[in-house]
Amino acid sequence: MRVKEAPKRFHFLGICGTAMGSVAAALRERGFQVSGSDENVYPPMSTFLEKEGVALKKSYRAENIPRDADVVVIGNAMKRGNPEVEAVLNRKLFYLSLPEVLKNYFVRGKHNLVVTGTHGKTTTTALLAWIMEKAGRKPGYLIGGIPKNFGEGARLNDSKYFVIEGDEYDTAFFDKRSKFIHYLPELLIVNNIEFDHADIFSSLDEIKLSFRRLLNIVPQNGMVLLNGDDRNCVEVAKDCLAQMIEVGFSKNCAQRIRDVAFSASGSRFKLGDEVFQIPLVGEFNVRNAAMAATAARFYDVPKEKIDNAFKTFSGIARRQELRGEARGVKVIDDFGHHPTAIAHTLRALRHRYPGNRLWAVFEPRSNTTRRAVFQQQLPDALKLADGVFIARVARLEQIPEKERLNPLAVVDAISKTGRPGFYEENADSIVARIVPVLRPKDVVVVFSNGGFDNIHEKLLTRLRG
Repeated sequence: MRVKEAPKRFHFLGICGTAMGSVAAALRERGFQVSGSDENVYPPMSTFLEKEGVALKKSYRAENIPRDADVVVIGNAMKRGNPEVEAVLNRKLFYLSLPEVLKNYFVRGKHNLVVTGTHGKTTTTALLAWIMEKAGRKPGYLIGGIPKNFGEGARLNDSKYFVIEGDEYDTAFFDKRSKFIHYLPELLIVNNIEFDHADIFSSLDEIKLSFRRLLNIVPQNGMVLLNGDDRNCVEVAKDCLAQMIEVGFSKNCAQRIRDVAFSASGSRFKLGDEVFQIPLVGEFNVRNAAMAATAARFYDVPKEKIDNAFKTFSGIARRQELRGEARGVKVIDDFGHHPTAIAHTLRALRHRYPGNRLWAVFEPRSNTTRRAVFQQQLPDALKLADGVFIARVARLEQIPEKERLNPLAVVDAISKTGRPGFYEENADSIVARIVPVLRPKDVVVVFSNGGFDNIHEKLLTRLRG
């Protein structure tokens, strides 16, 4: 394809990922021919794409790529050695990463509201998108989770507003910059900066560099909302030329959060001179809401619209999500996998269920928690529960033993604080061990960024039996 020619046909490698599938469908709606391949072609994404008229191929083969493909979109999970990746390179086809496709075909020329940070991105992005929706702005959005108010993680429309979760993870095997570098932020939220993604970043300094690069592309007529309580955020933003507002609890913050009160049904707080209420609990969710409210004000959304959005916000799937109750025991699913996020969630659940015994079940599954990076921090986070169960490190054969998290040492450190801690290899053995000790009014929160062998339903089924 000559670059000056408008493309007609796109082919996606890894099309059944949530973001990939959403973008593929949006291009199809705009009149492009779209096809794609994936190892895992199954509902609901496969049925969604077929309904949209996208041609799907199961597994990766060189011949899956149409002869007349103008643009091949290569997903973040694709690596050298994949037969279609090799065919793209051998045939010298024009290829882009998904963030580049978003930049070139969806976000250029729009008011882009980009939400970043180690924690809280998904909730803050969903809150902000819902505020803009309730304000009648009909925003496009791309969220790394399923916001219950919208029912799907992406909407790519012709609105002049686009709300997007800005991930610091790398873009593709051929572009190791963070994805968020491609999103052309007009308004940028930086929630917090900590070490994470040990598979691609070797230090906190590397992560800070990535955020500095992002802050460097916010225009002077744009806006940066910064966590003023986070030393790393303040440090990386010191040379930023855009307008900046620090949001937080400390005195130096221009938008100061004060008078926070928690109840079983939510949180109340003061931001500047205005009082807000949200149906979410925990200090971290108060900050997420304060960021979203401050961002909405930049686009002249009136307070009553923000209040209405907060009041009707339904939350995110897999964020403190109640999966069921049996024999008086509540089972909660949470995506948390970083020690800070785990600690925040456990504190929030203390507010939600005061006086109840709280059990934490943790699967070391993320690329960082499978490693020994958080060997010391995980016990400190998990011991906020009344009892802890830890499963075997997922895909442990991929990590050398000396670099691997030691779950037995985590359990031992927790036990030394007087909390019961248990190591069990898998979901079935955890369920077998925890059920006899559970009592009515107990709360079990399962922390995993994967399916964890459907442990939630296994636990509820055993309790019902």
